[in-house]
This record gives sequence, structure tokens and C-alpha cells, in this order.
Amino acid sequence: MNAIPKIAPILQITQEELERESLKTYLHIRLKRCESELFNLARKYGVSSIEDFEGEYKRGNIGEERTWEDFFRLDHLEAKRESIRDALGDIQ
Repeated sequence: MNAIPKIAPILQITQEELERESLKTYLHIRLKRCESELFNLARKYGVSSIEDFEGEYKRGNIGEERTWEDFFRLDHLEAKRESIRDALGDIQ
């Protein structure tokens, strides 16, 4: 069931506005969750980016054992953050 046709008149906006604003809000929520996970991982290792993580690993400041999963998670989250930012730019 599509609630947008019922809700848009109540809010006195067009269906397109409601869809756009809903999508923007959803993407902002997803971005904040992603950034929160990034922050927690970065803080765990004392880094600010995937490049910092890799540099610390190469210098021997971060051990290989049980850290590669976090390394790939950090890399994935950074890519996801950029994708969400791009999507937000497309709808604004």
C-alpha cells in the first residue's frame, strides 16, 4: 500500500516533495549510522582513515592478527559513505 498519496495532502506538499524529502531523510539517517561505525572503528585503532590504518599496519603499530576484518570493514564503510553522499547530492 502506498501511503504517499494520502499523507502528502495532509502535509500540504506534493507527492514528489514528500518522496524527495523522505528519501533525503532516509539517506541522512543511513549516512549518520555509517559515520558512527566509521568513527568507532577509527577510534579503536587510533586512525582517521583507511590510509592511516594501512600506514599504521605497515609501520607495525597495528598487528595483523584479528585486524584485517576491521580493515576491510573500514574500507567498505568509507566507500558506502561516499555512495550515500553521492546519492544525497543527486536529490538535492
